Amino acid sequence: MRVTLDENECIGCGVCAQICPEVFLLDEDAGVSKVIRPEGSDCVKEAVDSCPVSCIYVAED
Repeated sequence: MRVTLDENECIGCGVCAQICPEVFLLDEDAGVSKVIRPEGSDCVKEAVDSCPVSCIYVAED
């Protein structure tokens, strides 16, 4: 799995980082979330489903 996030679409709500902190980090200075573990984790699907602007993408290997 390869996790990416469109920072141009991200509104910085931080839901992904709350749900899946091992994959996402809320960069408060930039006002957006960042992917810190692109290989993903079990919690990624919930983070994708919870993102209010649908800016998280998962590509299967």
